[in-house]
Amino acid sequence: MNNLAKLKQAFKSIRVKSLIDYIKYNKQIQLFGKISSVVIIIVCLFLFTILLQKILISIKFHEKVLAIDQQDELLKAQNGLEKELKALDKKLASKTPRSYYLVINSASNEFTLHKGTQTIKKDKCSTGSYILLKNGDQQQWMFKTPKGEFRIQGKTTSPVWKKPDWAFVEEGIPVPSANHFSRFEYGVLGDYALNLGQGYLIHGTLYQRFLGLPVTHGCIRLNDENLELIYNSLSVGSKVYIY
Repeated sequence: MNNLAKLKQAFKSIRVKSLIDYIKYNKQIQLFGKISSVVIIIVCLFLFTILLQKILISIKFHEKVLAIDQQDELLKAQNGLEKELKALDKKLASKTPRSYYLVINSASNEFTLHKGTQTIKKDKCSTGSYILLKNGDQQQWMFKTPKGEFRIQGKTTSPVWKKPDWAFVEEGIPVPSANHFSRFEYGVLGDYALNLGQGYLIHGTLYQRFLGLPVTHGCIRLNDENLELIYNSLSVGSKVYIY
């Protein structure tokens, strides 16, 4: 009986010890699981950080490549524009007369006398008023200076103005016959006149205070000094550009 009690006691001790060992083992397993989870999280964070760095590096690389491509495109465009400008400069040089020529700006009522690429004189002039004159329902005249490229058709000293029909209509008096003496006026065009054709002249004016204003019937008016300079500079056939 005594031996049986000892055996039970021993068995009980073994069970208690086994239970304690189990509990300790279970705690170790749980602790290991927690440590493993933390390690896995750390590893995942580390891998994510590396991946994020690679993505950022890739983005920066592509940005640099894109910037380089844009710079290349800009350089190509710039080179193309420079070539076009050079071509236009050559074309302009080939079109520019080497002798004297005249440029009329009808918007600002200014002229520029050139010789080749050199500017000789720039000053005021007067061009068409753009006034519309009507003679009933049958006739009307628009007083504008024509635009385009012209050539000097002829040159005259002490020009005489043969008044056209509109001059009489404008004054409100009857229109005389074609060669009636009242059509001819002396001294109103200045000392010189240069013929552009189609009835348009470069001439002087009695009303120099109006120079710089659009007040003419289509001709180009200059003061006495500029008229003499242009008359002496331009020859028959010289170019006149009006814009």
